[in-house]
Amino acid sequence: MVVNKSILLVFLLTVCVAIAAQGQSDDDDDEYQTEFMYGLNFNTNGGLIGGIVFRYSSVINDKTKQTFGVEIVNVKHPKEIRAQSGNGNAFVLGKSNYLFVIRPQYGRERVIFRKAPEEGVRISAVGAAGLSLAVIKPYFIVYQNPGGDQVVEQYDTARHDNSANILGTTGLTRFDGTRFSVGINAKVGLAFEIGGFRSSATGFEVGGMIEAFPNKIIIMPFAENRRVFTSVYLNIYFKNKR
Repeated sequence: MVVNKSILLVFLLTVCVAIAAQGQSDDDDDEYQTEFMYGLNFNTNGGLIGGIVFRYSSVINDKTKQTFGVEIVNVKHPKEIRAQSGNGNAFVLGKSNYLFVIRPQYGRERVIFRKAPEEGVRISAVGAAGLSLAVIKPYFIVYQNPGGDQVVEQYDTARHDNSANILGTTGLTRFDGTRFSVGINAKVGLAFEIGGFRSSATGFEVGGMIEAFPNKIIIMPFAENRRVFTSVYLNIYFKNKR
């Protein structure tokens, strides 16, 4: 997959840059007891932007932090294909439900390479696990029946078999019929913090995640659906330190 190769390439290049940057300084940059991070998530199960991430960290010792985080992401089916209706509006062929996941997580961050407060690159190993709250929202379309009247209904290819009569979707404006499921998740990765100001920094994190639910979550009824999801992710973030 192109996305996987791109993330792997960024990861390998950054490791090289980070190791080279270590020659500049090996001072302790952990002058601060807490950190608050926020940023964007990109993953192999999402679209252009997968979601948003927040994380609070506090120091346990000179190399280890405990983390409390929340991720909110949109999970897409790999078979999703965007099409255009007769009036030019976009919709996804055969999609019956959106899947949004809220992930509260607890984890640890272990420093591998340090950096000076305002230069270099800090590399840390990160791991976290927690619950996954799945929000399964119906995918509503505006459909023109043969008699000419327009209805708003959850997309069902058995009933809405003429894609030319699909006039568009309602997007995220309707939540009736929304269901929920609770699962678990775990992830591991490497975080690369790039030098910034003394009390703030930017960086990114790359890694892998696995997530499981009690039952299959139906996104597209006429394609293979899963209860276990795996992905490669990239978080680009900004961090404040205190």
